Amino acid sequence: MSADGPERLVDGYAQVVFDLDGVIYLIDRPIPGAVEAVGRLHAEGRAVAYATNNASRRSSQVADLLTGMGVPARPDEVLTSAAAAAELLRDRLPAGAPVLVVGAEALRAEIAAVGLTPVDRADDGPRAVVQGYGPQVGWTDLAEATVAVRAGATWIATNTDRTLPSGRGPLPGNGALVAVLRTALGRDPDVVVGKPEPALFATAARRVEGGRTLVVGDRLDTDIEGARRAGLDSLLVLTGVSDVPELLAAGPDRRPTFVARDLAGLFDPAAVVRVPGPPDAGGWSVTAHDGGLELTGSGSPLDALAVLCAAAWSTTAVPPVRAGSPDAARALAALGLPA
Repeated sequence: MSADGPERLVDGYAQVVFDLDGVIYLIDRPIPGAVEAVGRLHAEGRAVAYATNNASRRSSQVADLLTGMGVPARPDEVLTSAAAAAELLRDRLPAGAPVLVVGAEALRAEIAAVGLTPVDRADDGPRAVVQGYGPQVGWTDLAEATVAVRAGATWIATNTDRTLPSGRGPLPGNGALVAVLRTALGRDPDVVVGKPEPALFATAARRVEGGRTLVVGDRLDTDIEGARRAGLDSLLVLTGVSDVPELLAAGPDRRPTFVARDLAGLFDPAAVVRVPGPPDAGGWSVTAHDGGLELTGSGSPLDALAVLCAAAWSTTAVPPVRAGSPDAARALAALGLPA
Protein backbone atom coordinates (compact mmCIF):
# COMPACT_ATOMS: atom_id res chain seq x y z
CA MET A 1 0.00 0.00 0.00
CA SER A 2 1.21 3.51 -0.76
CA ALA A 3 0.06 4.84 2.61
CA ASP A 4 2.26 4.96 5.64
CA GLY A 5 1.21 3.01 8.71
CA PRO A 6 -0.47 -0.37 9.19
CA GLU A 7 -0.23 -2.98 6.45
CA ARG A 8 -4.04 -3.08 6.21
CA LEU A 9 -5.86 0.21 6.23
CA VAL A 10 -8.50 -1.00 8.66
CA ASP A 11 -5.90 -1.97 11.28
CA GLY A 12 -5.35 1.69 12.08
CA TYR A 13 -8.95 2.31 13.19
CA ALA A 14 -11.26 1.18 15.98
CA GLN A 15 -14.42 2.10 14.06
CA VAL A 16 -15.51 2.40 10.45
CA VAL A 17 -18.42 4.72 9.61
CA PHE A 18 -20.07 4.06 6.27
CA ASP A 19 -22.22 6.20 4.06
CA LEU A 20 -24.95 4.03 2.53
CA ASP A 21 -26.06 4.97 -0.99
CA GLY A 22 -23.12 4.44 -3.31
CA VAL A 23 -21.01 2.68 -0.66
CA ILE A 24 -23.02 -0.20 0.84
CA TYR A 25 -25.88 -0.33 -1.65
CA LEU A 26 -27.23 1.31 -4.78
CA ILE A 27 -30.96 1.98 -4.34
CA ASP A 28 -32.04 -1.52 -3.22
CA ARG A 29 -29.13 -3.80 -4.07
CA PRO A 30 -25.83 -4.25 -2.22
CA ILE A 31 -22.72 -3.11 -4.06
CA PRO A 32 -20.47 -6.08 -4.88
CA GLY A 33 -18.16 -6.85 -1.96
CA ALA A 34 -20.01 -4.68 0.57
CA VAL A 35 -21.73 -7.53 2.42
CA GLU A 36 -18.45 -9.39 2.75
CA ALA A 37 -16.54 -6.30 3.90
CA VAL A 38 -18.98 -5.44 6.68
CA GLY A 39 -19.19 -9.08 7.74
CA ARG A 40 -15.42 -9.20 8.00
CA LEU A 41 -15.36 -6.08 10.20
CA HIS A 42 -17.94 -7.62 12.52
CA ALA A 43 -15.99 -10.88 12.64
CA GLU A 44 -12.90 -8.94 13.70
CA GLY A 45 -14.84 -7.19 16.46
CA ARG A 46 -14.54 -3.69 15.00
CA ALA A 47 -17.19 -1.06 15.67
CA VAL A 48 -19.34 -0.24 12.65
CA ALA A 49 -21.74 2.66 12.12
CA TYR A 50 -23.76 4.06 9.24
CA ALA A 51 -24.34 7.76 8.60
CA THR A 52 -26.84 8.73 5.96
CA ASN A 53 -28.29 12.00 4.70
CA ASN A 54 -31.33 10.15 3.37
CA ALA A 55 -34.27 11.31 5.50
CA SER A 56 -36.82 9.00 3.89
CA ARG A 57 -36.19 6.09 6.30
CA ARG A 58 -35.97 5.81 10.10
CA SER A 59 -32.96 4.18 11.75
CA SER A 60 -34.90 0.97 12.38
CA GLN A 61 -36.01 0.85 8.73
CA VAL A 62 -32.44 1.36 7.52
CA ALA A 63 -31.25 -1.41 9.84
CA ASP A 64 -33.96 -3.73 8.51
CA LEU A 65 -33.03 -2.85 4.92
CA LEU A 66 -29.37 -3.61 5.55
CA THR A 67 -30.12 -6.84 7.36
CA GLY A 68 -32.34 -7.92 4.50
CA MET A 69 -29.39 -7.42 2.14
CA GLY A 70 -27.19 -9.62 4.29
CA VAL A 71 -25.53 -6.77 6.23
CA PRO A 72 -26.41 -7.29 9.91
CA ALA A 73 -27.18 -3.89 11.43
CA ARG A 74 -28.80 -2.58 14.59
CA PRO A 75 -30.88 0.61 14.74
CA ASP A 76 -28.41 2.15 17.21
CA GLU A 77 -25.65 1.77 14.59
CA VAL A 78 -27.58 3.94 12.11
CA LEU A 79 -27.34 7.73 12.26
CA THR A 80 -29.83 9.53 9.98
CA SER A 81 -30.25 13.20 9.16
CA ALA A 82 -33.98 12.84 9.88
CA ALA A 83 -33.36 11.77 13.49
CA ALA A 84 -30.69 14.44 13.94
CA ALA A 85 -33.05 17.14 12.64
CA ALA A 86 -35.81 15.99 14.97
CA GLU A 87 -33.47 16.05 17.98
CA LEU A 88 -32.32 19.56 17.08
CA LEU A 89 -35.92 20.82 16.91
CA ARG A 90 -36.80 19.01 20.17
CA ASP A 91 -34.07 21.01 21.89
CA ARG A 92 -35.23 24.31 20.38
CA LEU A 93 -39.03 24.12 20.60
CA PRO A 94 -41.54 23.53 23.40
CA ALA A 95 -43.15 20.11 23.63
CA GLY A 96 -45.99 19.64 21.17
CA ALA A 97 -45.00 22.58 18.97
CA PRO A 98 -46.24 22.29 15.36
CA VAL A 99 -43.60 21.55 12.73
CA LEU A 100 -44.38 21.61 9.02
CA VAL A 101 -42.80 18.52 7.46
CA VAL A 102 -41.73 18.47 3.82
CA GLY A 103 -40.53 14.96 3.09
CA ALA A 104 -41.26 11.30 3.59
CA GLU A 105 -43.37 9.64 6.29
CA ALA A 106 -40.17 8.65 8.10
CA LEU A 107 -39.37 12.31 8.76
CA ARG A 108 -42.87 12.89 10.14
CA ALA A 109 -42.41 9.88 12.41
CA GLU A 110 -39.11 11.22 13.75
CA ILE A 111 -40.72 14.60 14.52
CA ALA A 112 -43.59 12.89 16.35
CA ALA A 113 -41.20 10.61 18.21
CA VAL A 114 -39.49 13.57 19.93
CA GLY A 115 -42.82 15.02 21.13
CA LEU A 116 -43.46 17.59 18.41
CA THR A 117 -46.56 17.82 16.19
CA PRO A 118 -46.14 17.24 12.44
CA VAL A 119 -48.38 19.46 10.29
CA ASP A 120 -48.89 19.93 6.56
CA ARG A 121 -50.06 23.53 6.10
CA ALA A 122 -48.75 26.99 6.85
CA ASP A 123 -52.18 27.83 8.30
CA ASP A 124 -51.42 25.38 11.15
CA GLY A 125 -48.96 27.93 12.56
CA PRO A 126 -45.75 25.86 12.42
CA ARG A 127 -42.84 27.07 14.53
CA ALA A 128 -40.43 25.39 12.10
CA VAL A 129 -40.24 23.82 8.67
CA VAL A 130 -38.14 20.66 8.33
CA GLN A 131 -37.30 19.63 4.79
CA GLY A 132 -35.98 16.22 3.77
CA TYR A 133 -35.98 14.04 0.70
CA GLY A 134 -39.26 12.36 -0.20
CA PRO A 135 -40.10 10.94 -3.63
CA GLN A 136 -43.67 12.27 -3.40
CA VAL A 137 -42.75 15.86 -2.47
CA GLY A 138 -44.51 18.23 -4.87
CA TRP A 139 -45.27 21.86 -5.58
CA THR A 140 -48.00 22.09 -2.93
CA ASP A 141 -45.60 20.95 -0.20
CA LEU A 142 -42.96 23.44 -1.29
CA ALA A 143 -45.53 26.25 -1.50
CA GLU A 144 -46.76 25.61 2.06
CA ALA A 145 -43.16 25.60 3.29
CA THR A 146 -42.45 28.88 1.50
CA VAL A 147 -45.44 30.56 3.12
CA ALA A 148 -44.51 29.23 6.57
CA VAL A 149 -40.88 30.35 6.39
CA ARG A 150 -41.89 33.75 5.10
CA ALA A 151 -44.22 34.02 8.13
CA GLY A 152 -41.30 33.43 10.50
CA ALA A 153 -40.90 29.66 10.85
CA THR A 154 -37.34 28.38 11.29
CA TRP A 155 -36.21 26.48 8.18
CA ILE A 156 -34.27 23.26 8.81
CA ALA A 157 -32.92 21.16 5.93
CA THR A 158 -31.89 17.58 6.64
CA ASN A 159 -29.28 17.84 3.88
CA THR A 160 -28.45 19.64 0.67
CA ASP A 161 -27.33 16.72 -1.52
CA ARG A 162 -27.85 17.90 -5.08
CA THR A 163 -28.33 14.36 -6.39
CA LEU A 164 -29.08 10.79 -5.38
CA PRO A 165 -27.29 7.83 -7.00
CA SER A 166 -29.40 5.46 -9.08
CA GLY A 167 -29.00 2.71 -11.60
CA ARG A 168 -29.77 5.31 -14.28
CA GLY A 169 -27.26 7.84 -13.02
CA PRO A 170 -27.61 10.72 -10.55
CA LEU A 171 -31.19 11.91 -9.90
CA PRO A 172 -32.42 15.07 -8.09
CA GLY A 173 -31.81 14.91 -4.35
CA ASN A 174 -33.03 16.98 -1.42
CA GLY A 175 -30.61 19.76 -2.32
CA ALA A 176 -32.45 20.25 -5.60
CA LEU A 177 -35.71 20.70 -3.66
CA VAL A 178 -34.04 22.98 -1.12
CA ALA A 179 -32.90 25.07 -4.10
CA VAL A 180 -36.56 25.62 -5.04
CA LEU A 181 -37.27 27.21 -1.66
CA ARG A 182 -33.96 29.07 -1.74
CA THR A 183 -34.98 30.62 -5.05
CA ALA A 184 -38.49 31.44 -3.87
CA LEU A 185 -37.35 32.89 -0.54
CA GLY A 186 -34.09 34.50 -1.62
CA ARG A 187 -32.16 32.99 1.27
CA ASP A 188 -30.56 29.81 2.62
CA PRO A 189 -31.97 27.45 5.26
CA ASP A 190 -31.37 28.49 8.86
CA VAL A 191 -29.71 25.13 9.61
CA VAL A 192 -28.49 22.23 7.49
CA VAL A 193 -28.21 19.12 9.66
CA GLY A 194 -26.70 16.40 7.50
CA LYS A 195 -23.34 15.98 5.84
CA PRO A 196 -21.15 17.92 5.17
CA GLU A 197 -22.03 19.30 8.59
CA PRO A 198 -19.93 17.29 11.07
CA ALA A 199 -22.65 16.32 13.56
CA LEU A 200 -23.35 12.77 12.32
CA PHE A 201 -19.68 11.83 12.17
CA ALA A 202 -18.83 13.52 15.45
CA THR A 203 -21.63 11.60 17.18
CA ALA A 204 -20.28 8.33 15.81
CA ALA A 205 -16.69 9.14 16.78
CA ARG A 206 -17.69 9.77 20.40
CA ARG A 207 -18.82 6.15 20.65
CA VAL A 208 -15.25 4.85 20.48
CA GLU A 209 -13.57 7.18 22.94
CA GLY A 210 -9.83 6.85 22.60
CA GLY A 211 -10.05 4.99 19.28
CA ARG A 212 -9.68 6.32 15.76
CA THR A 213 -12.59 6.48 13.33
CA LEU A 214 -12.43 6.12 9.56
CA VAL A 215 -15.23 7.54 7.40
CA VAL A 216 -15.98 5.75 4.13
CA GLY A 217 -17.98 7.60 1.49
CA ASP A 218 -18.57 8.05 -2.21
CA ARG A 219 -19.19 11.81 -2.30
CA LEU A 220 -16.57 14.50 -1.90
CA ASP A 221 -19.13 17.23 -1.20
CA THR A 222 -20.82 15.44 1.71
CA ASP A 223 -18.96 12.41 3.08
CA ILE A 224 -15.39 13.59 2.62
CA GLU A 225 -15.97 17.24 3.46
CA GLY A 226 -18.01 16.16 6.49
CA ALA A 227 -15.21 13.90 7.68
CA ARG A 228 -12.67 16.71 7.32
CA ARG A 229 -14.91 19.08 9.29
CA ALA A 230 -15.16 16.44 12.03
CA GLY A 231 -11.38 16.00 12.07
CA LEU A 232 -11.53 12.38 10.87
CA ASP A 233 -9.64 10.39 8.24
CA SER A 234 -11.64 9.39 5.18
CA LEU A 235 -11.67 6.82 2.41
CA LEU A 236 -13.26 7.71 -0.92
CA VAL A 237 -14.61 4.70 -2.81
CA LEU A 238 -15.31 5.05 -6.52
CA THR A 239 -18.58 3.06 -6.47
CA GLY A 240 -20.99 6.00 -6.26
CA VAL A 241 -21.19 9.65 -7.21
CA SER A 242 -17.70 11.21 -7.16
CA ASP A 243 -15.28 10.13 -9.88
CA VAL A 244 -11.61 10.69 -10.66
CA PRO A 245 -12.05 13.99 -12.57
CA GLU A 246 -13.99 15.40 -9.61
CA LEU A 247 -11.30 14.16 -7.23
CA LEU A 248 -8.51 15.84 -9.21
CA ALA A 249 -10.45 19.11 -9.15
CA ALA A 250 -11.30 18.89 -5.41
CA GLY A 251 -10.47 21.82 -3.17
CA PRO A 252 -8.58 21.33 0.10
CA ASP A 253 -11.77 20.88 2.15
CA ARG A 254 -12.93 17.96 -0.04
CA ARG A 255 -9.77 15.87 -0.32
CA PRO A 256 -9.86 12.37 1.18
CA THR A 257 -7.06 10.69 3.10
CA PHE A 258 -7.30 7.51 1.01
CA VAL A 259 -8.89 6.34 -2.25
CA ALA A 260 -9.98 2.83 -3.29
CA ARG A 261 -12.14 1.46 -6.05
CA ASP A 262 -14.37 -0.27 -3.51
CA LEU A 263 -14.44 -1.62 0.04
CA ALA A 264 -11.72 -4.15 -0.70
CA GLY A 265 -9.39 -1.25 0.04
CA LEU A 266 -10.10 -1.67 3.75
CA PHE A 267 -8.29 -5.01 3.79
CA ASP A 268 -6.09 -5.27 0.68
CA PRO A 269 -2.99 -3.03 0.74
CA ALA A 270 -2.82 -3.17 -3.06
CA ALA A 271 -6.40 -1.90 -3.40
CA VAL A 272 -6.01 1.45 -1.61
CA VAL A 273 -3.74 4.46 -1.88
CA ARG A 274 -3.05 7.52 0.23
CA VAL A 275 -3.57 10.80 -1.60
CA PRO A 276 -1.72 12.82 -2.56
CA GLY A 277 1.21 10.49 -3.11
CA PRO A 278 4.89 11.31 -3.57
CA PRO A 279 5.84 12.58 -7.05
CA ASP A 280 7.17 9.18 -8.11
CA ALA A 281 4.73 6.80 -6.38
CA GLY A 282 4.68 3.25 -7.70
CA GLY A 283 6.88 3.94 -10.70
CA TRP A 284 4.83 6.84 -12.06
CA SER A 285 5.74 10.47 -12.61
CA VAL A 286 3.83 13.51 -13.81
CA THR A 287 5.34 16.50 -15.59
CA ALA A 288 3.89 19.73 -16.89
CA HIS A 289 4.07 19.70 -20.66
CA ASP A 290 2.49 22.02 -23.26
CA GLY A 291 -0.16 23.33 -20.88
CA GLY A 292 -1.12 19.91 -19.54
CA LEU A 293 -0.02 17.14 -17.19
CA GLU A 294 1.73 14.17 -18.76
CA LEU A 295 1.74 10.81 -16.96
CA THR A 296 4.68 8.52 -17.67
CA GLY A 297 6.04 5.30 -16.17
CA SER A 298 4.24 2.13 -15.21
CA GLY A 299 2.50 0.57 -12.24
CA SER A 300 -0.97 0.29 -10.76
CA PRO A 301 -3.70 2.77 -11.76
CA LEU A 302 -4.23 3.69 -8.09
CA ASP A 303 -0.58 4.65 -7.70
CA ALA A 304 -0.93 6.73 -10.86
CA LEU A 305 -3.93 8.42 -9.24
CA ALA A 306 -1.87 9.31 -6.16
CA VAL A 307 0.74 11.00 -8.35
CA LEU A 308 -1.91 12.79 -10.39
CA CYS A 309 -3.55 14.12 -7.22
CA ALA A 310 -0.23 15.52 -6.06
CA ALA A 311 0.25 17.33 -9.36
CA ALA A 312 -3.34 18.50 -9.78
CA TRP A 313 -3.70 19.73 -6.20
CA SER A 314 -0.58 21.88 -6.54
CA THR A 315 -2.24 23.97 -9.27
CA THR A 316 -5.04 26.50 -9.10
CA ALA A 317 -6.87 24.99 -12.07
CA VAL A 318 -6.57 21.37 -13.16
CA PRO A 319 -4.91 21.19 -16.60
CA PRO A 320 -5.75 18.37 -19.00
CA VAL A 321 -4.06 15.03 -18.32
CA ARG A 322 -2.56 12.94 -21.09
CA ALA A 323 -0.54 9.76 -21.37
CA GLY A 324 3.15 9.73 -22.19
CA SER A 325 3.34 5.98 -22.73
CA PRO A 326 1.10 2.98 -23.54
CA ASP A 327 1.13 1.93 -19.87
CA ALA A 328 0.04 5.43 -18.90
CA ALA A 329 -2.77 5.32 -21.45
CA ARG A 330 -4.05 2.08 -19.94
CA ALA A 331 -3.86 3.53 -16.42
CA LEU A 332 -5.78 6.66 -17.42
CA ALA A 333 -8.44 4.54 -19.11
CA ALA A 334 -8.78 2.43 -15.96
CA LEU A 335 -9.30 5.64 -13.98
CA GLY A 336 -11.97 6.93 -16.37
CA LEU A 337 -9.74 9.65 -17.80
CA PRO A 338 -9.21 10.25 -21.54
CA ALA A 339 -5.67 9.38 -22.63
